[in-house]
This record gives sequence, structure tokens and C-alpha cells, in this order.
Amino acid sequence: MATYSRSIRRGLPRVAGGDPWPAGGDAPAGAEVPVADSAPAAAEAAAVAEAAAVAEAVAPVVAVAEPVAPAVVEAPAAAPAVAASMAAAGGAALRRGLPRVAGGGPWPPAGTAPAGVAPAAPAAASPAAEVPVAAAAAVPAAVAEAPVAAPAAATPAAAPAVVQGDAVALRRGLPRVAGGEGWPPAGSVARPLVAAPVAETPAAAETEAAPAAAETEAAPAAAEVPATAVVSAKGYDVATPLPFKQTVFPGKYANVPVVKRESKRYGKFTAAQWFGIAVLAGGALLGAAAMAVITVRLLLSLPFMQDFLTAFPGEYDLPAGSQPGFPVWAQWQHYFNMFLMLLIIRTGWTVRTDRRPSAFWTPKRSADGKGKISLTLWLHQSLDLLWVINGIVFVVLLFVSGHWVRIVPTSWEVFPNALSAILQYVSLDWPTEHGWVNYNSIQQLMYFVVVFIAAPVAIITGVRMSNLWPKNAEKLNKLYPVEVARALHLPTMLFFVLFIIVHVFLVFATGALRNLNHMFGGTDEVSWTGFWLFFAGLCVMVGAWFAARPLVIAPIAKLFGKVSAR
Repeated sequence: MATYSRSIRRGLPRVAGGDPWPAGGDAPAGAEVPVADSAPAAAEAAAVAEAAAVAEAVAPVVAVAEPVAPAVVEAPAAAPAVAASMAAAGGAALRRGLPRVAGGGPWPPAGTAPAGVAPAAPAAASPAAEVPVAAAAAVPAAVAEAPVAAPAAATPAAAPAVVQGDAVALRRGLPRVAGGEGWPPAGSVARPLVAAPVAETPAAAETEAAPAAAETEAAPAAAEVPATAVVSAKGYDVATPLPFKQTVFPGKYANVPVVKRESKRYGKFTAAQWFGIAVLAGGALLGAAAMAVITVRLLLSLPFMQDFLTAFPGEYDLPAGSQPGFPVWAQWQHYFNMFLMLLIIRTGWTVRTDRRPSAFWTPKRSADGKGKISLTLWLHQSLDLLWVINGIVFVVLLFVSGHWVRIVPTSWEVFPNALSAILQYVSLDWPTEHGWVNYNSIQQLMYFVVVFIAAPVAIITGVRMSNLWPKNAEKLNKLYPVEVARALHLPTMLFFVLFIIVHVFLVFATGALRNLNHMFGGTDEVSWTGFWLFFAGLCVMVGAWFAARPLVIAPIAKLFGKVSAR
């Protein structure tokens, strides 16, 4: 059985720090509030009674105005109210980001909005909306029974009015991108949103019978809306927070371009390229040599080639009266020729490649500096002169002693025998070596070419390019241009180099101790005598190679002329 009480159930305070609402006391006169055994029934009855009391007080306004939604309970701080107003104005507020300084608040500051946002009228809680209990007693019973709570809950809330405050210039910070300008751009300002004051009218009063659940849900919703908006004079969006905080910065030489160092070139190629070319050329020559050996051995296995080797074994008999062995003068001139050829090749290549000589030599008879040449060229020409003198003496003694028959062909059989010797060398089945008595035909031809063809060509071309050649002999210069001499001189030198390499290789490959004894020991025996004499002479040649420099040559050159640095 239900009982009735005249007291009204009190709820949450209307303002921060206030008393619970409604005020304590009895229920309005004439209103019977049922007190049920369950708490939900009592709360529903109290809400209906309060709605009836408020409806009587605002009856004139309700008759002429649109229904309004219940007002949200006034929050303790102004930020949620302003946020709610901005949310009602269309969500123009910008999201707050990271603080601009260490320990500061989020940026942009709270309570700002972008310029140009249309403000809306704020909904402020009016004291007039608080209807005392005594006034509620005068509400007629008919109005109290009207369903006021339901239409009020369905009516949309009126938009509160806000205005923009004074613009505040924003401090510029770090750039957003590498190499850019400081952010935000120059001229960016913040305008705080300020609630516009409105007059309190009965029409602005709100019913106090709104459920407590609606009040508690509205406040968190308003608090979630950002209350800050930042605008830029150039229209940039400066409200988006920085994606990260830069802690590593480029060093002093971070933007310096890396210059790749080019390798030194020797001619058209670098050292590595020359090495690669040498490897490829060596592989190609090795492959060609292998193919040549296989081909020649197959060729010599044929019957007609066997008959050819029998008829021409690779050498022919010397004329009667020829003496075996090598005389002492031939041994000494052979070594002296080795010594001079080594230094001539070294100085000749230095003259060809040296662009800035370190010293110069001038003849003593020159009064005005004519005839000045580099010190290396003077040494090269001096060695050439000694080599020519040695060659002339060798040729004279060669014909006087009759030893010329060893290196000068005396029969046309030299050519088929030379071909036979070449085939035997290529097949790696070399002909028998007995140079103490006679050379094979290919050796005889090569020595003849060196002594009687290559050496004279080297002498003639060298004289044409030297200072000994007359400069004013126009007819002679026309008949023998210097360009021809230069074109022949270098190939002749390369021929000598190739001949020396092959000659030394064959000396060691066909019996080193015996062959060295022939030229350095003067005997046909197999012993170490010739080897040690050759080794001693080789040490002298190596020392002369390193001594052929201006520091050593200058004192000797001063005996024949003037040495200067320029």
C-alpha cells in the first residue's frame, strides 16, 4: 500500500559549491506526491511535480515561443562552456597539440578560435530559472498534470552567442620541414572566444525538472570539444601539432657534396685498367701460344714436314777457316754494349716523358745560351756517342778477325733453316744449342739485323733529332724530315727491348751455366764461373741505373759545359 509524503526529494546542486536542489521543505500545496516502496517510482514522481511547478511559472513564455531544450548545468570552469558554444557554432575550434616550451601547456592555448568564425549566443544559466518552492505551490493542478518533461527533452538547445577577442601574435618556433621557415608563419595570430553577455528574460529560463542523467552527460560532451583555434595571416593550418620533436641535427659537413677522387692515369688508362689489359692480353697470348704449339706439332707429324726437317735441321755449315769460341775483345764489348744499352733506354724514355727538366746543360762555346738542352738529354746523347764508338770498334774487329762469318749469312740456305728453327721452337722441341761453334739460322739472322740494320737506324734517327744536325740546311732537312726520324726512333728502341728480353730468356732456358761461360768465362765448360761474372756485371748495371740522375751526373756534365737549373 502506497503512502504519501509532502517533502520533495533533493538532488545535485545547481551551482558549484551550492546546496542540493531543490531546497528542503514540503511539497507544493495541493500536490500529492506518492512515496512508493521503490526509489525509482519516488524519483519519477518528484520530477513530474517539479515540471508542473515550472510550467506554471513560464506559461506566458511557452505560449508565444518555440520550445527549448533543458539547459546544461553550469560547469565549474568557463572552458567547457566556451567549448560547448564552439561546438554549437559548427566545430571551428582546432585540436590542441604538444607544448611549445618545456613544461608548458598544450598549444595552441585554450579559449581561442580562428578568426572569421560566426559566434553564437551563449546559454547562460539564469537565476530566474530557479523557481522557488513557494511559487510552485501556485501552479494549478491542471498544469501540473500536463506532460511537460517529454516535449522539453526533445527540443533542440539554443546556440549560445560568442564573440572574438583581441588578436594575439603567436611566437614562431622551429620549421616544419628541413630548410623551411619557422612555424607558424609570420603574422599568425590567436583570437580567444569570449561569451557575449545577454539579458536575463523569463523566456531564457529553463525547466528545472530535467533529469539528472541529461545534466551529467552534457558536461563531458562539452569538455571534449577543443576550445582553441589558431589562424594564420597566410591561411596556413597552424593547429596541427608537430609530428615529432627533432633531437638530431645535421653536422657541419652534412650538405657538402662528396667528390669522388679520380685515379691517376698513365696515358689513356689508370693503373688498374692497365693491369686488367695486361691480364687480358696475357691470357689471350697464352691461349694463342697453346693453339700454336698444338697446330705446329700436328703439322710436324706429317711425312712431308719430317722430310723438310731432315733436309733443313735449322743450321748450315760455316765456311772453312771459321774458328769456334768467342775472343776476349768480343766478351768485353758484349758486356759494354749491355751496360750502354740499359742506360740509353732509361735516359731515352725519360727524355720522352719528362715535361719539366730539373737541370739544363749548355756547351762551353755557347756565349748567348744557344744549344741549351736538358741534362738528361745530354746524358742520353753522350751514351749514344759511346755506344756508336763501341759499335764501330766491334764491327772493325769483327771483320779483321774473321769472326763475321758467325753472324753474317753466307748461304741462301739460311732462310729454310731459319723457318725450320722457328717451327722447332714453337713446337717446344727446341733445336740443339751449340753456340760455341755455330749459331742456328734464326739466331744468325737476328744478330745480323741487330748489328747491321737496327743499330744504324737508331744512330741515323738519333743524330737527326740531336743538336749535331745542321738546323739551316734546308735541302737536307727537306730530304730527311725530323718527323720521319721521330717515327722510326721509338720503334727501333722497342725492337731492342724485345730482342734483349727474348735473348736473355733463351740464354737461361737452353743451358744457363754453359751459355754464360761462353760470353763471360771464355770457355765451353759447365761451371759457375761465368754466372758469377755475369752477376757482378749485373750489379754494376743496376747501380748505374739508379745513379743516372742530375745529382750524380751534374759534376760530370760540368767538365764539358755549364749546368744550370734554368
